[in-house]
Amino acid sequence: MEKIRVLQISKRYPPYIGGIETVVHDVSQALERSGKYQVVVLAFNDKKETVHERYEGIEVYRVGVSRVIASQPIAPQYGKVFKKIIQEFDPQIIHFHYPDPYAAHFLLKYKGHAKLILHWHADIIKQKFLKLFFLHQNTVLCKRANLILATSPAYLKDTDYLPKYKEKTAVLPLCVGEERTNVTVEEQKKAVEIRNQYANKKICFFYGRHVPYKGLTYLIQADQYLNPDKIQLVIAGSGPLTEELKTQAKPYKNIDFVGRLSDEDINAYLMASDVFVFPSITRNEAFGISSAEAMYFGKPACTFTIRGSGVNWVSIDGETGLEAPNKDVKAYASNINKLCEDNALYAKLSKGAKDRCQKYFTREIFDQKVLENYEKNLH
Repeated sequence: MEKIRVLQISKRYPPYIGGIETVVHDVSQALERSGKYQVVVLAFNDKKETVHERYEGIEVYRVGVSRVIASQPIAPQYGKVFKKIIQEFDPQIIHFHYPDPYAAHFLLKYKGHAKLILHWHADIIKQKFLKLFFLHQNTVLCKRANLILATSPAYLKDTDYLPKYKEKTAVLPLCVGEERTNVTVEEQKKAVEIRNQYANKKICFFYGRHVPYKGLTYLIQADQYLNPDKIQLVIAGSGPLTEELKTQAKPYKNIDFVGRLSDEDINAYLMASDVFVFPSITRNEAFGISSAEAMYFGKPACTFTIRGSGVNWVSIDGETGLEAPNKDVKAYASNINKLCEDNALYAKLSKGAKDRCQKYFTREIFDQKVLENYEKNLH
């Protein structure tokens, strides 16, 4: 049987690290594993050179980038490479990962027979001018799409564009990566060492980029309402705000910054921790895969309420974690204290977290839903 040809278009592709990039990789692997699809990926390179290669069994074109403007790569050869793929590969399905206005410009010039999947990861929120500038482009994309995918029902409902196209939308939640589910003996030993390092304290763990929408400044503010002898905040990751956050945290003796961690070390900290603190504050946090990963390990999450984000769908208040009004640091700290002091509540939410992860966020569920959406909507 001849395989169905799928072109995935994304800003980047692994080994480049990023949430959307991981999704593109996961979709590629799910399609290839099925034996029914042949996948080619078109992405931007992080260098000026254009590269055509295979990465983990997937054919990838990485177009050289001359500069980046407002998070958007600019690639002079993009149109040429796109045309080459269309002519030589002749895709039957194009799976476009939004937002990526530069690539969308070339996609909308395409007049071929391929069906279009519009995978809507997030609205353009921060760059308000760009949001207005690309309003027409986004509307045309939505109209032309045969299927529109969102990562959660919440984002599908509250995004600026998608509610008008309910008849062709579906939800495809993200999945916990294999690097989380394949726990080693060495990682388990490291987890014991971490617990011993903090003696009898409850460990509240965060990992992710140190950027404004992650809300880390509010997590640090909340520490004034925590008992430093009983609760330890551990903040992993890095970013443009790291030094500023370290300065803000100096008055507090129970906050450790541990830098960027390997996947192995993240697993160790997740196993060692008691609570996952996830203080994101805006819809830039469209889903919160790290929260789902913590849930895999049975760690209840402390979140803020974010209207229109999938964060509060991934972790359910009172079922898998506790939720505080947005930026209310006193309420946020109160939730941390509850989880660290109420053993019965903790046990209930820990089990709820594991159960929800198994129901919605496993690799098997993701692969199944990818194939179901392709076969139901595009054949």
